[in-house]
Amino acid sequence: MEEILASIKKVIAEDKGMRPPEPVQQAQDLAEDDEEDVLELEETLAPPANLGPPLLNETTTHASRSALEQLSTVAASVPAMPQANPLEDMVREMLRPMLKQWLDDHLPGLVDEHVKREISRITGRPL
Repeated sequence: MEEILASIKKVIAEDKGMRPPEPVQQAQDLAEDDEEDVLELEETLAPPANLGPPLLNETTTHASRSALEQLSTVAASVPAMPQANPLEDMVREMLRPMLKQWLDDHLPGLVDEHVKREISRITGRPL
């Protein structure tokens, strides 16, 4: 696994014109040298929480996991984004201030309205 990660880092570094990362063995040697600087906690900060029984049954868990794996597979097979389009970049930069102004003007009210609506739905009382 470490060899695969090292080769991926090397390819990325070569694409960016950077120097490849240090080999894993050297990094491990450095980590061993720094072990004396590590602070170890002897007691836990908080007791472990009792979460109770699982919220999902096995069928639901399996179905959700399968759907997410399918999404991951599809996302990995999508071709890379094309090189930047100068016209698209120019339009994006022109729209950015307008979008920011609209969000500054309208987003707080939209969020407040939705929060009030959700509180009313949960509590059963209008606000």
